Amino acid sequence: MGATLGRAEPLPFQHSKLCGQTNAYCYNVGMIVTLTGENDFGLRREQQRIVKDFVAKHGDLALERLDGEEADAARIREAVTGLPFLADRKLVILYRPGSNKQFTESFEQWSAEIPETNNIILVEPKLDKRLGYYKFLRSKTDFREFPELDQSALARWLETVAKEQGGSLSSSDARYLIGRVGPNQQLLSNELEKLLLYDPKVTRQTIDAMTDETPQSTVFQLLEAAFAGQTEKVLTLYAEQRAQKVEPPQIIALLAWQLHVLATIKAAGRHPPDQIAKEAKLNPFVVRRSQGIARNLTLARLRSLISRLLEVDAGIKNTGIDPDEALQHYLLTVR
Repeated sequence: MGATLGRAEPLPFQHSKLCGQTNAYCYNVGMIVTLTGENDFGLRREQQRIVKDFVAKHGDLALERLDGEEADAARIREAVTGLPFLADRKLVILYRPGSNKQFTESFEQWSAEIPETNNIILVEPKLDKRLGYYKFLRSKTDFREFPELDQSALARWLETVAKEQGGSLSSSDARYLIGRVGPNQQLLSNELEKLLLYDPKVTRQTIDAMTDETPQSTVFQLLEAAFAGQTEKVLTLYAEQRAQKVEPPQIIALLAWQLHVLATIKAAGRHPPDQIAKEAKLNPFVVRRSQGIARNLTLARLRSLISRLLEVDAGIKNTGIDPDEALQHYLLTVR
């Protein structure tokens, strides 16, 4: 619509700006917010924040949710253009409406019908940038992108969250926490909440006392030690995995995933880590962390390591060899 709505104050999530010398607020088409990106945690948090703010002011009767993969275009159109019922405003959340071809082809045309009383949130984790639909959302809506965070961004985020909750966490200890439990934001959020409840001042000592290393994080350390030829460390880390009840098939799966990441990085050549992560749909933190190992390997060597791991897996399943002995032998001979 691009219309001027007098001097009414916008909701916290409406995309607005002051128009010229009128000091009035201007809104994009239909007051539409687009949430996109591969950071599922960031998308959910922003959506929750918007809903919480809206419901606090207008009540949950004015809230409607639709799954774009299930609702047809006519039903979606009815929801977003219909006037609020028993409320002065309406909030409609559409999940992945872009999966509906009829919707993407017609949305720009009938979006002008969205009344000023309605606020629309489009949750589109993945958008095809070649489509006119993407270009329309990018230019005509409040477009909020949530990419995966690399280690530095995750550490800054943890520091900020700790401060907001009345605690403290240093940059180095934030990175230590990431290295210990992995880059999953939801898991990091849960662990940080637990740490702050135990002691508002989070330290490396409390992190060690209150958290467990995730198998994926430890298996990376296991593979890193193996490539470095650190025999004693390999055996210690492997024993720790088994003590944590991580079974050999799971260790094999995690090793295979790590080798896949290394092969992806190696095949990408000199491309920057963020580009590799985006194109391969990997976390930037994982790519950066694995680059040191990948740099010292050839693709032929990686193929051999993957083939040998498959042989170990087949041997465990088909011949009854001792899985722990087979895996430890594999790890001690990867160099």
